[in-house]
Amino acid sequence: MALSTVVLEHVNKLPYFSVDNLKVLDVPAYHLRIVLSRLEKAGKIVRLKKGLYASAKHIDTARMGGTFTAYAEFLATKIYAPCYLSLEYVLYESNVLTEVPTNYTLVTRNKTYTVTNKIGVFVYHKIKDALYCGYRTVKKNGYLYHKAERAKALFDFLYFRKNIILNRQTAEELRLNLHVYNKTELRSLYKYADIERSGKMRKIISFLF
Repeated sequence: MALSTVVLEHVNKLPYFSVDNLKVLDVPAYHLRIVLSRLEKAGKIVRLKKGLYASAKHIDTARMGGTFTAYAEFLATKIYAPCYLSLEYVLYESNVLTEVPTNYTLVTRNKTYTVTNKIGVFVYHKIKDALYCGYRTVKKNGYLYHKAERAKALFDFLYFRKNIILNRQTAEELRLNLHVYNKTELRSLYKYADIERSGKMRKIISFLF
């Protein structure tokens, strides 16, 4: 059996993979990279970023099986871990934003990073460690990943815009549907603002609520 066939049979069982996942095949890494390059050119695998891939069959199965949204969200959190889905992506899902986001937006402890592949555009925003919180573990269609709670998604959205939200008018120009938030979530917003400790976030929140 050709090596490319052996590799493909192996990776088709995986939601995503790197060369390290192929060590069980006992083939030199440089040879595997050649095979992966050929498989990518043939459209059999998709490169998510340098060194990280997904099989086209796995992607197609998710699309046809109605699980692609969960699969793509799962991949988003694996491309540049640790991270969690937040900001525009979660706010649209929560009906806070009406404009459909064009990117997968995430928060990370790492440096700010953007990657584009055949699945979409993934944008990762760096936040300080103390504010890397307020997310839950989602289990959907067999995939496990992290996604911000609705209140934290809003806080993150405002946090990365804090230097341009100067007054109540500029805050209202964001056109956010804030009626979805309850008193408990509002308290959470102020809790995150206290963690942030500058006082500026508390003022921005007061512009909106």
